Amino acid sequence: MLVRAITAPGLRRWCRSQRGAATACFPLGRALLGVRGADAAVFLQGLLTNDVTQLVAAGNAPPALYAHALNVQGRCLYDVILYRLHGSTAEEPHILLECDSSVLDSIQKHLKLYKIRRKVTIAPCPDLSLWAVIPGEQPGDASSLPKCADPALLLTPDPRAEVMGWRLIAKKGANLSEIIPGSQVGDVQDYHRHRYKQGIPEGVKDLPPGVALPLESNLAFMNGISFTKGCYIGQELTARTHHMGVIRKRLLPVRFPEPLPGVPEGAEILTQEGKPAGKFRAGGGELGIALLRLAHANEPLYIQLGGDRVKLEATTPQWWPKAAAK
Repeated sequence: MLVRAITAPGLRRWCRSQRGAATACFPLGRALLGVRGADAAVFLQGLLTNDVTQLVAAGNAPPALYAHALNVQGRCLYDVILYRLHGSTAEEPHILLECDSSVLDSIQKHLKLYKIRRKVTIAPCPDLSLWAVIPGEQPGDASSLPKCADPALLLTPDPRAEVMGWRLIAKKGANLSEIIPGSQVGDVQDYHRHRYKQGIPEGVKDLPPGVALPLESNLAFMNGISFTKGCYIGQELTARTHHMGVIRKRLLPVRFPEPLPGVPEGAEILTQEGKPAGKFRAGGGELGIALLRLAHANEPLYIQLGGDRVKLEATTPQWWPKAAAK
């Protein structure tokens, strides 16, 4: 087994520290892809928005990073979370890449296209399962996490935002109640509702490949980009937008007055005067996520559904940087 584990005593201490919050574990349909070899980090460095070399740096290397792979026009192709599986710089670099399962074949072809003579192997990890761990509605304290020890699983804070809890990687078929005592397996739809409530995009519905722009998708807010690393595919437009300091549209959480079945993806959102304000991306029930013009985000907004004008409200997530929320 390639993934390091949290010791059972450490997990029990962590669970006790979360007393009062019902810890829910959500099975995710995301795919896991292993990238292993001496050139693993250097190889991914030229393809992703974040500084992947952090994962192989000596000292306090982060256990996980969020990033996007962009096309040459600077638009999002894949949203990924990278996990460091090697224990030290003395070990062969081994990085696990989490992606939308519907693009697993596509991302493998994308990586192999740029592999050339790099000393890396790229292979799916069907023997592993991925879980989101969220302690109720309360954001967790990363300092309470137990430390990794022997080869069974990986539990790490979600690198995108504290409100998203943790990511757990375990053996397929592992008993969650043994790994995290007192936890309950939750409905994955509740996980997506939590994401939409917090305005966290994930997967191709929220981030349409070749359409979504990284900074409009709040990539910088979610710790998913380095503006000081070297070149990578799609960097030019992204860096220019950042240095101009003007982002007129952003992904925002939206809420309808009541649950609505089948809101079309890409449906136009209008102001009260009928001006275009943005587009609905995806959602579930009364919650969703939409790309909106910031100039109209605080106005009354509507969407046309079957001849009816349905009201919706956009909100600014509390986890955003305070300057961005103004």
